[in-house]
Amino acid sequence: MNSMRAGLVYSLFFLFTTSIGSNLFAQKKTTVPKKKANNSVYLSEYKPGILEPVRQDSAVYILERKKQVDSILKEKMPVKLYTDRNDEKTMLAQQVALADSLFTKYVWEKNTRKPLWNEIFGVYPARPGDLRKGMKFLPGTMMRVEMYNYALNLTTIGLVDVFSHRLLSVDHFPQTQPDIPARLKRLAVQIAVNAPEVEKALGFKPSMEMPVMSNTKTALNRTKCERSRHLCVAPTFVKGNRALWAIVDLTDHKLVGLRWTNVGKDADQIVVTERKIQNENIADCYCEQVNTVQQNNWKLDYVLTASDGLMVSNVSYKSMPVLNSAKLVDWHVSYSGTEGFGYSDAVGCPIFSQSAVVATDPPKIAEIVEGNSTVGFMLEQKFFSELWPVACNYSYSQRFFFYNDGRFRVVCASLGRGCGNNGVYRPVFRISFAGNQQSFYEWGNEKWNQWKKEQWQLQQPATAYTGEGYQYKLETGAGKGFYIEPGRGQFKDSGRGDNAYLYVTKNHLDKDEGEADLVTIGPCCNNNYQQGPEKFIEPAPENIANTDLVLWYVPQMRNDDTPGSKYCWAETYYEKGVYKVRTYPCFAGPMFVPFDK
Repeated sequence: MNSMRAGLVYSLFFLFTTSIGSNLFAQKKTTVPKKKANNSVYLSEYKPGILEPVRQDSAVYILERKKQVDSILKEKMPVKLYTDRNDEKTMLAQQVALADSLFTKYVWEKNTRKPLWNEIFGVYPARPGDLRKGMKFLPGTMMRVEMYNYALNLTTIGLVDVFSHRLLSVDHFPQTQPDIPARLKRLAVQIAVNAPEVEKALGFKPSMEMPVMSNTKTALNRTKCERSRHLCVAPTFVKGNRALWAIVDLTDHKLVGLRWTNVGKDADQIVVTERKIQNENIADCYCEQVNTVQQNNWKLDYVLTASDGLMVSNVSYKSMPVLNSAKLVDWHVSYSGTEGFGYSDAVGCPIFSQSAVVATDPPKIAEIVEGNSTVGFMLEQKFFSELWPVACNYSYSQRFFFYNDGRFRVVCASLGRGCGNNGVYRPVFRISFAGNQQSFYEWGNEKWNQWKKEQWQLQQPATAYTGEGYQYKLETGAGKGFYIEPGRGQFKDSGRGDNAYLYVTKNHLDKDEGEADLVTIGPCCNNNYQQGPEKFIEPAPENIANTDLVLWYVPQMRNDDTPGSKYCWAETYYEKGVYKVRTYPCFAGPMFVPFDK
């Protein structure tokens, strides 16, 4: 077991000891060629040095925050509690978690026992996607506790049975950040609206109500936010056809950068629709309950997760297991290959979730019709920001296609509009296949070549395919498995090609490496292979021949608002006295084609 994996997850189900070296939090550095700045992406009106050197803090809200941190670090348990809700379950779940030594493993420095700054960001009722096989508890007694370590940029997640006062599982995720609580969102907005640099850029002092996307994590290169090593968020101010990003470092409590992006000519037009936000109904029926569909020889369960989108699980075809699960872990949205800033979006349930883009309608099941024949069915979930398609609001679609002949396809799309007209969307799929005798192959030199160890590959213009368009194959047994056909614009859904990173990792059954609901695993703005799944590979790739495997698939879609070539975009248009919405989706995702030889 390599040291990175040992550091990623600790489970009370399978107690084990491990040593974690200093390389636990190291990341392999990659040199990325510099690109010429594009003024359509950001307007570099603020040259280096416009933000003054660090000066003595005088703002009351920052002084209060720092005083609170100093006070808590002197306490016996130096952890700030989650107080956005103070009901009995919420408080008890935190007490139980903090009483457990595995949950508090990183609260103190290992050798000196100096306290590290930790804060519980959220306490929520556990969802089906959080639970593991074998857990025994009474209905309504399981709570999920999320704690963030500012010093190590590490997230700890515990599942607590508040009835029995027991912590049933605990996982530690280095270089990850949970969704921030409302109090930190307020602090970020306070820092942004009171910054003289923001007032100067906008030409007026903004109100606390003006920013959007203030709870969405970001990264800004050449600051301590780079690679998300600090907790940073981006309150965004829309002014006319542009959006001003105020990058706020919540670890150091300061503004660290400003960037302008173009958002289009109709950015201020708010569309009034009849879309209903049925949060409670969706939560009760699709977040708290696992639903089952049995159709066209397929059988599967599906559930809306807190932050991993719509997850399908226990998927079988003609009673033969196919998938353990498949879900959409992250959306990474980058607006500048040079400056490296953007959003890491989570999609999921509308309540008891900090997802920035949420499900506003139930999942839908529809027939797949080709010509005059029904050839399968599709399961779709859409996610919306409440004010979409206004600038700096997002909408995503997630689809699963299941065909009568045993094929299936995992798909997603951005429906726009976002915070810029030259962004790159990188969704992160996690696909876990059933069985434990799997092997993976890539096509090249007119033959199939087996991957012996965990690795990744990028689909490129020079990539080799079989005559049928297959790039990979996954064997799941003797002569059986699936060919993998990446998107190249052939699926007739407006997709222009996936340009995807694919990662293959060993699926460890004795610990959780993403089967349960994941926090954001990667930074928003890397334009190389470091999208998050590489953390389960580096620094020492493991053997993957004839074992349990997980596939991670990360397409790359660049948006465009050019007339006649719009992509990953949305716009409003006038029709008969009202404004309506027109979308230009960018669908991406691979097809899995069964074989049995």
